[in-house]
Amino acid sequence: MDLSSSATVSAGELQAVTQGARTFLIVDDSAVIRRRLVSLLSEIDGVRLVGEASDAIEGADLIRKLNPDVVILDIRMPDRSGIGLLESVKDSPDLPIVIILTNYPYAAYRKRCMELGASHFFDKSTEFDELETIVRELAEVGR
Repeated sequence: MDLSSSATVSAGELQAVTQGARTFLIVDDSAVIRRRLVSLLSEIDGVRLVGEASDAIEGADLIRKLNPDVVILDIRMPDRSGIGLLESVKDSPDLPIVIILTNYPYAAYRKRCMELGASHFFDKSTEFDELETIVRELAEVGR
C-alpha cells in the first residue's frame, strides 16, 4: 500500500494496516529527513507510517483525515511553521502525541511547543538517537 500523502486510504484499509500498532505521520519539508524517518519507523515493530507531508498545510489536512497517534513535526517549513500547525490542532479532541524534530532547538521554540501540547522536542543534529528511543517506547505502549 502506498503511504504517500496523495494516497487515498479507506477507513477499513487504515484499520487493517494499523491494528495493534501506533500510527505515525511525518511532517517535514526535507525529503532527506522524511526518508531517514521512514527508514527508522519501518524498522520498529508496533509502528505504522500512515502518511507524509512536505509542508504544514498538507500536514494539517492529513492530521484531520488520518487521525494519527503520533506526529513527527518540523518547525520551519516554507508555507507555515510547525508551531502554527501545532497551534491550529492543539484544541482537537484527538490531539496526537507530537514530537518536534528541528534544526532550530531554541529555548523559546521549545517552551512554546511544550505550551501548545508537544510531548517531545528534539534537535535533528544532536538528538536523533533520542527520537528513536521515544518512538520505540511509544510502540511498546501502543501494543
